[in-house]
Amino acid sequence: MPQGKPAVVPQDGLTTRQRRNRPLLAVHTGEMKGKSTAAFGMALRAWNQGWSIGVFQFVKSAKWRVGEEAAFRALGKLHDETGEGGPVEWHKMGEGWSWTRKQGSDEDHAANAREGWAEIKRRLAAETHDFYVLDEFSYLLKWGWLEVGDVVSTLVSRPGHQHVVITGRYAPPELVEAADLVAEMTKVKHPMDAGQKGQRGIEW
Repeated sequence: MPQGKPAVVPQDGLTTRQRRNRPLLAVHTGEMKGKSTAAFGMALRAWNQGWSIGVFQFVKSAKWRVGEEAAFRALGKLHDETGEGGPVEWHKMGEGWSWTRKQGSDEDHAANAREGWAEIKRRLAAETHDFYVLDEFSYLLKWGWLEVGDVVSTLVSRPGHQHVVITGRYAPPELVEAADLVAEMTKVKHPMDAGQKGQRGIEW
């Protein structure tokens, strides 16, 4: 797509403007880092357009203070005080189901996942936000905590003009098929290969 121009224009009856402004479902998957980073980069552009941003962070511990959260909370405060950009909400959807999964049983984690997804469904139905980041959401599908069919049908039939970006490894084929934009992060080289741990300002 040189200069952002599509190679083929579909015969779908839509005008160029309608097709350009169609709400997108995006999936960032793959084994390499950068999936969430790319999603938050898109969210920055959305904020600049004055859109309402809803971030729903799954899997990562609620105690983990990531740089993106601090930045988006500051942007939300800036909007509240000056009207610049758009409103921002950042939700950590359950402290128990973190990377280590130490607290609670699998059923506890699954129940939290279902509760978090139910909240997102309510917001989609109400058209609460313009841009959603469902961070690390694909793990909930891989672990069987949510039904893939329910998730896909809800996202595909969402009303209004709501963009959704889902991040995480192991995105199921059904979600990939339903998405408008799919990026797979593949590893070529990583500092951890040489024994280096994650560092401040790069990983968080």
